[in-house]
Amino acid sequence: MKYLWAYSIPIIGITGIYLQGIWSYLLVVFIFVFIPLLEYVLPLDISNYLEEEKEKRLKDKLYDWLLYINILIVYGCLFFTFQIIEKKTLAPYELVGIVLSLGIILGSNGINVAHELGHRKKLFERILGKILLVPSHYTHFFVEHNHGHHLDVATTEDPSTAKYNQNLYSFWLQSVSGTYVKAWKIQKKLNKINKTHFFSLKNDMLWFTIVQVVYLLSVYFYFNYKVTVLAFIAGIVGFLLLETINYIEHYGLKRKKMPSGRYERVTEKHSWNSNHTLGRILLYELTRHSDHHYKSTKEYQILEFHDESPQLPFGYPTSMVLSFIPPLWYSIMNKRIPEEMK
Repeated sequence: MKYLWAYSIPIIGITGIYLQGIWSYLLVVFIFVFIPLLEYVLPLDISNYLEEEKEKRLKDKLYDWLLYINILIVYGCLFFTFQIIEKKTLAPYELVGIVLSLGIILGSNGINVAHELGHRKKLFERILGKILLVPSHYTHFFVEHNHGHHLDVATTEDPSTAKYNQNLYSFWLQSVSGTYVKAWKIQKKLNKINKTHFFSLKNDMLWFTIVQVVYLLSVYFYFNYKVTVLAFIAGIVGFLLLETINYIEHYGLKRKKMPSGRYERVTEKHSWNSNHTLGRILLYELTRHSDHHYKSTKEYQILEFHDESPQLPFGYPTSMVLSFIPPLWYSIMNKRIPEEMK
């Protein structure tokens, strides 16, 4: 039941949006001030589950429903927020706070949950994952992440891997543009392998594009132009939060290129791990990213800690704040990168 805390993000976000004024920044303060302070004083949790406990957790469907409910939460938050923006006259600073809060919800309870569902074997779970990506304008993430990032992580072929001494803002440009272009290349390759034409129902990238346009048009016709612009900006905030997490997850880590020209296989050493308790719970164990890349089919409730994985000195929220200030990030992280990877 600890994962119910993941719902604290939309609850606090919607509370701030409802109260408006300075309260519209309540979620921003919660994520980037309150949580980092708590993680600083709370102990790390490096425990793993016994095989018997893993089996029990995998059979418990509650862990799945905790993810599914985010569909209602995310779209409920969108509709509620759009109504407030449409009906009330808000000061510019309030609109900024509201858009930031909504963007955080889209990133954490939207894209993050979509990432987990996108790795599932059941078709309806993958569909739910795709639906959660729509408000952040990042449906192409489904194609590129599963067919690109997990194959090329920690190599120069992966736009979602931050290089040594690369700052966050340069990485945003690299990853946002690179993953989109790469997603189309992957889709073209998949079409060729599956012998399907461009207008096939199996061409995900085509339908993703159509769905994204329909989403924004629907917001425009149901609400108004102002709501559509803010919905678009909130989506950008959502995917930039995702890319900030991508930045800290693989910063400076590299796989060796073998004499054959191929890269060594992905191991627990090619992603940064964090055992900070609150970040683990709020993000459905995304912070145990080393194990996720080592075995991408493992469900979030059984992800494990590995001693050999490089460890973040702070949790994800604190690391994100640090990454916004490149010199500070370099001073803390560069000395932690294995010498053979620099």
